[in-house]
Amino acid sequence: MKDNYYFDNAATTLPKPEPVYQFMDKFFRSHGVNPGRSGHELAIEAETMIIQTRRMLGEFFGFGGDSNRVTFSLNATDSMNLALLGLLNPGDHMIITRVEHNAVLRPANHLERDGGVNVSRIAADGQGYIDPEDIRKAITPKTRVVVANHASNVIGSLQNIEAIGKAIKDTQAIFIVDTCQTAGVVAIDMDAWEIDILVFTGHKGLFGPMGIGGMIVREDIDIRPVKTGGTGVNSVSDFHPDEYPHRVEVGTPSIPGIAGLNAAQKWFAELGRSTTGNDTDVSSHKAACDAAQDHIHSLENQTAHRLIEAFQDIPGVVIYGPAEKQPRVATLSINIGDLPAEQVGTMLDADYGLCVRAGLHCAPVIHRDQGTLARNGTVRIAPGYFTDDEDIEQAIKGVSEIATL
Repeated sequence: MKDNYYFDNAATTLPKPEPVYQFMDKFFRSHGVNPGRSGHELAIEAETMIIQTRRMLGEFFGFGGDSNRVTFSLNATDSMNLALLGLLNPGDHMIITRVEHNAVLRPANHLERDGGVNVSRIAADGQGYIDPEDIRKAITPKTRVVVANHASNVIGSLQNIEAIGKAIKDTQAIFIVDTCQTAGVVAIDMDAWEIDILVFTGHKGLFGPMGIGGMIVREDIDIRPVKTGGTGVNSVSDFHPDEYPHRVEVGTPSIPGIAGLNAAQKWFAELGRSTTGNDTDVSSHKAACDAAQDHIHSLENQTAHRLIEAFQDIPGVVIYGPAEKQPRVATLSINIGDLPAEQVGTMLDADYGLCVRAGLHCAPVIHRDQGTLARNGTVRIAPGYFTDDEDIEQAIKGVSEIATL
């Protein structure tokens, strides 16, 4: 038996592909220098790795613009704050959805309370889906930003981002998409979907480490710098550089973090080529990575459906979110009888070695709409690409035995 059965992939994926661990260790040992500052060979080679990673990520996400618009930060929350604080002004209007994570909810609340920004919050239906027409109707001449979460980190509902993008295409609104739950799981086409700013984190489906994330900014959008400091370029200037990526990047970048993303991108491409038949062209990085994500998404959803089918047969278990065959990622939420979610989570961990997350998942509004706020949330079960049959059987056993109590 395993010591732990990991079902917390919505928080961070575990394990990472072995090449990610290996390349991070190797590159940090050999090139753990400060890129973009010094002119020696090691620094230039480190910067070359960063440039390559920007290009791969741009292609991965279907962005056809300048790869310097692929920017790095601490994480998705950091980038979302940089985008919102750098775009919105007093009197502006922004639209968010009620399925958002606190990475969007809290900045929006602070901008509304402290920054004179008007905020509209679009409700989802009972399964967690946003109607693109509801967003279109909420747009006014003062709407500066529309933010949408690609997939819920609580119930797994997968939004039709392409339809939302088309609904706001002919307006002045800037479309920002939070891809934390989908990047690396669902193939994304930033240009085709009319996404203006794509925010990503490295440590979830992209199979990188913690402490690295970023955003991709379309070329006709300029975010006002809200952090300033050293960049390694034009040091004589009294002010922060205007050009990307330096416009939104400050200080020394995370060499280990970017190296992890670099290795993961190559792993995606290799996986896509190894799981695709000879009749499919996967010669480009994006095509290979799209094939890999289709493969990952299919396997993860098969696992989710196995769990859902088993849980549906257990008296007392309540499953929240999408109905069968609706678009989703593998994350799902349950409760058992009248037991508090946190108590169930503790029992699953202590008695069955199951790593789940119980509570509100930094997304209190969707819990309010799902009717789970009063019981302090749900038990979130998030399988991943490396979840196996033993994990699934243990999860079913744990939930079933607790329910019989």
